[in-house]
Amino acid sequence: MPVPSISTKKLIPSIAGKLALAGGSLVFGSWVLSDIVHLPGGGAGLLALGAGVWWVTRPSKPASFSEPSSLPGWIRRCEAVLAQFSELELSLGLDGLRSSREQELDRLKALHEPLSVGVVVSEGGTHPTTSELQIALEGVHSLELCIAKPLPVVADAWSWPQELEELDVILYGLPMPLRAADLLRLEQLPTDRPAWLLIRDSVHQSREARQEALSCQLPKQWCDRLLFWSGESADLRQGLLPVRSHFVQPSRSREITKQRLLTSLHRRWQAELEQLRRERFRSLLQRSQWIVAGVVIASPVPSVDLLAVAVVNGLMVKDMAQIWGCSWSSEVLQVVARQLGTAALGQGVVEWSGQALLGMAKLDGGTWLAAGLIQGLSAAYLTRVVGASMADWMALNAGVAEPDLEDLKRQAPLLVAKAAERERLDLPGFADQAKEWLKSQRYAGA
Repeated sequence: MPVPSISTKKLIPSIAGKLALAGGSLVFGSWVLSDIVHLPGGGAGLLALGAGVWWVTRPSKPASFSEPSSLPGWIRRCEAVLAQFSELELSLGLDGLRSSREQELDRLKALHEPLSVGVVVSEGGTHPTTSELQIALEGVHSLELCIAKPLPVVADAWSWPQELEELDVILYGLPMPLRAADLLRLEQLPTDRPAWLLIRDSVHQSREARQEALSCQLPKQWCDRLLFWSGESADLRQGLLPVRSHFVQPSRSREITKQRLLTSLHRRWQAELEQLRRERFRSLLQRSQWIVAGVVIASPVPSVDLLAVAVVNGLMVKDMAQIWGCSWSSEVLQVVARQLGTAALGQGVVEWSGQALLGMAKLDGGTWLAAGLIQGLSAAYLTRVVGASMADWMALNAGVAEPDLEDLKRQAPLLVAKAAERERLDLPGFADQAKEWLKSQRYAGA
């Protein structure tokens, strides 16, 4: 499961509006200080005062993922994720989360196979013969040439075969004219992959003109990775000069490949880690939401917001912090929950959920009409939305020593809106859970 992302474009005023407001405030303030208060140097004083206020009240920049720039850095980053899998093993009572991944990391760290070039074409495409490629790449130290099976031009997915992942360089034979299948395939090749497009230039046209024409059709990152050859061995060797240059320093070439593989490994582990966390969280959330509903029904109050947020704070926040490895203080966790709960109430989650659940009156014929029951289910739904938005926030800030609470205030409405939309789509599932819970309550009462 991918880690959620947030866009704040709709929450931030336009630059022009900010400049207009700042300019108007400066002119008005300068006039007040100079002509009304008679303060010498009013404009300069106002600027100094404004700068001081801005410095004190400026929001701190939210923490972001700092991508390592070296091989040892990526190794340490992957080892840190392994430690998080170990923690989940203990908290979830699962086995095998770490051992298999640790073996995978050790294998990449010890990778010492010869440098490799993979030659790939799609069905119907052509590439130079093995002997021609060997002559063209002659001089590269300990180079292994891999000719892959032609890739299908009709497929449900356009991802690249996994066995090509560890090759140091990809040469993709691009047929002319361009085909949609080849363009779709190129879109799936990561931009950090050392790869070139090998084009058989058999048309009587200058290569500059051909390159300019292709640049208008290909994705931008490929415009500087076009290699032309006429079919002659000597011409092929000249065309593959960038590939040979890539292998001038074999140790550096291998380091680039290892770093790319570790980057991909880290990305995949993070997605798997987040999926495990979400599974653990959903069971925690389901238990907590019905405890909230039970408390509200047992002691109905005019408003469910304070009670729901209090229960969320007490039952879920600390457990969620443990799941996501957030070592924040209980005060910070309460502020986060309160801010998201306030945003949910401001967006009318309780009112909407009450109306939606009331419209599904078939949940439990007779008892459903009780006002306390409606209130309890609405409180459970509020807990569900607040918990989901809190999970998104923790996923975004996992590993951060101290979250930016000012940034949370700005992001809370959007976090809640996205969580509410997801839960709205899953309302039938919530209704089924509510039906089972109501039945259990009725039997318990009997």
